[in-house]
Amino acid sequence: QVQLLESGGGLVQAGGSLRLSCTASGTILRINGMGWYRQAPGKQRELVAVITGDGRPNYAESVKGRATISRDNAKTAMFLQMYSLKPEDTAVYSCTGNFDFKDYWGPGTQVTVSS
Repeated sequence: QVQLLESGGGLVQAGGSLRLSCTASGTILRINGMGWYRQAPGKQRELVAVITGDGRPNYAESVKGRATISRDNAKTAMFLQMYSLKPEDTAVYSCTGNFDFKDYWGPGTQVTVSS
């Protein structure tokens, strides 16, 4: 069984930056795509960024140019660096990953951007 755990959330002022981390634990033979999603109160969960098994990133238009997704397969970790944060970035950020052809989700970490 694989478990994902996010860290790095918190309260940040508009215009600031933060770095989210996602670490996978458990027995993993193959790491495929990983990604970050977020869900704001009263809204549906939305994609933030994904990264393929060979490291190719893709971003939602809402964060393009303000976010960088990266991964460290050796440590089964993934990161999301966000810049120029806006109040509308406030949400619970969850990481997901496909390990051994099965999808897993972390519990999420709260990011709050104050104006």
